Amino acid sequence: MTLTHSPAGSAARRRRGAARQSRAGTAFVAAYVLLLIAFGILPTGYAVYFAFTDAGGTFTGFANFIDTAQDFRFMDAVGHVALYLLFWLVSLVVFVVALALLLHRLASGAVSKSLRFLFYIPGALAGAASVLVWLFMLDPAVSPVSSLLGMLGFHTFGEVIAPGNLPLLFTIIAFWTGAGGWIVVIHGALDNIPRDVMEAARIDGAGAWQTAWRVQIPMLRKWIVYMVILAFAGGAQLFVEPQLLSLASVGVAGRDYSLNQLTYDFAFQMNNVNGAAAVSVELLVVSVSAAAVFVARSRFFDAD
Repeated sequence: MTLTHSPAGSAARRRRGAARQSRAGTAFVAAYVLLLIAFGILPTGYAVYFAFTDAGGTFTGFANFIDTAQDFRFMDAVGHVALYLLFWLVSLVVFVVALALLLHRLASGAVSKSLRFLFYIPGALAGAASVLVWLFMLDPAVSPVSSLLGMLGFHTFGEVIAPGNLPLLFTIIAFWTGAGGWIVVIHGALDNIPRDVMEAARIDGAGAWQTAWRVQIPMLRKWIVYMVILAFAGGAQLFVEPQLLSLASVGVAGRDYSLNQLTYDFAFQMNNVNGAAAVSVELLVVSVSAAAVFVARSRFFDAD
């Protein structure tokens, strides 16, 4: 006996399958929206409320913003974060893209997977744990690379963490922790470049450098912009590294090195929650504005 399926039955099954997929998608989106409201929109609105009011709930306009900006530590913290962001973003873009291109070109199969796993391992550490590892590495008295530190002219922990060295040190810590994940992401984006495009570049006589510069990097533009946006937002909120370094160095690094540290100091040392909220809102505005500029200038949402 031969079983046949009517077109009407097949259409009904397709409709039921599409309905199940639609319900599943709606459930996932609803869960995300609820979490976004609970842990994103409501806290942001709460911070904005505090930023424009005083301790009694009276509207004060931009008074909190002006008061915090006049704090003698504010501009120093802005300069520290800006310098760190410059080092961090430049090193991230240059080295992550370069390492992903080299890994994609020179390694394949098990070797490629192993290297990507090794790159990603430091990212599995929480921020505080990674800083503790680096505190151990940067102390010439106990560091396994103390001879290298000595060659560089550093013989004590205080010399290593001198204020002038902190932007570079924080960049190294951030790169060690976060670059591996982005190398994996960029490598995956390279795998998605159509093979016929790469073959056409090879037939046209393009070498490794020309292929990377004229074909691969332009096609990675949106991924690079996405990486920069998230790295900028995370870097602007620098807190764990200088905070732990300040505790370990008994204040040599300073507990108000970054804007987030200053916010913490306003809220929990000076009992000025409104001032802390004002600085937090400023960080939010800067991060969103920078993201908007990156998206607009890169044509991030344009169809390829």
